[in-house]
Amino acid sequence: MYTAIGYAAQSPTAPLAPMSFERRSLRADDVAIEILYCGVCHSDIHQARNEWGIAVYPLMPGHEIVGRVTATGGDATRYKVGDLVGVGCMVDSCRQCSACQADLEQYCLEGPTMTYATPDRVDGSNTMGGYSNSIVVAEHFVVRIPEKLDAAAAAPILCAGITTYSPLKHYGVKAGDKVGILGMGGLGHMGIKFAKAMGAEVTLFTRSAAKAAEGRRQGADHVIISTDAEQMKAAAGHFDFLLDTIPVQHDLNPYLDTLRFDGVHILVGLIEPVDPPVHAGKLVMSRRVLAGSLIGGIAETQEVLDFCAENDITCDIEMLDIRNINEAYERMLAGDVKYRFVIDMATLKA
Repeated sequence: MYTAIGYAAQSPTAPLAPMSFERRSLRADDVAIEILYCGVCHSDIHQARNEWGIAVYPLMPGHEIVGRVTATGGDATRYKVGDLVGVGCMVDSCRQCSACQADLEQYCLEGPTMTYATPDRVDGSNTMGGYSNSIVVAEHFVVRIPEKLDAAAAAPILCAGITTYSPLKHYGVKAGDKVGILGMGGLGHMGIKFAKAMGAEVTLFTRSAAKAAEGRRQGADHVIISTDAEQMKAAAGHFDFLLDTIPVQHDLNPYLDTLRFDGVHILVGLIEPVDPPVHAGKLVMSRRVLAGSLIGGIAETQEVLDFCAENDITCDIEMLDIRNINEAYERMLAGDVKYRFVIDMATLKA
């Protein structure tokens, strides 16, 4: 067993606070990792506060993990001590079902083992995330961080990055396609960068005119203020794809109107019943598709890291002292971060 330290919530109303706990001993295919950085995802807040009703306490968030290998199990051959590696949203799956065999572990038919707040498939213990100084993970669920990438800025690629890259890749976004990005937070600003790198003409949809200049700085060719009815009307039938990163309820119907026939609206931010309801006629009458996408498989996560290294793409981050994590949560809820907090785990030792 490895004694570890980290920050965890003990209940839905408790602030995150220091906690000592045990990481498992190395299994044959495991690697042990000293965590250097961990990104802070909006879903960490949902889970810590049990807003999805599935939290298990104590709950230690964190699934955007970058660190260095410190030990390997007897059958682990992919990595050696000292390698710079990452761990994203999953740490296990059945590895046998049709989804797992297709390198789509996130859609495992038995359900993937998430990096935190999920029972371990072997011993049933509650998984603990990356707001800690170390982690032990099966090597299959570890990815290599290209040395060309800034290690801290690479952390959010393991969630925000793969979540936006995967659907763009799956639906075949290519040069000349017209892509709209809904929202410009941690996910949205990465979606802009990826769509541009794929050669698309990119438009940011935002409610705030104040974000127009920032959207263009991130790479958007155009900006549409979604609260401006005239701008939305002028965009009718224009887009091939919409990547919807908005994590709260919003009316999808006006956005569906901006799709051409055969256009695809992809949800990556909303995982609850849509309200108000979607008007089916907007889909049926133009053969439009309303789709969803969840993170990405392990092979594709490696692919997006390599894509970022090749195309000079990183996440815009603000470094965070872990002792300020509770304040950071409040800032995130207020939209006061551009665009992802990343915890410097050296502050855990301070």
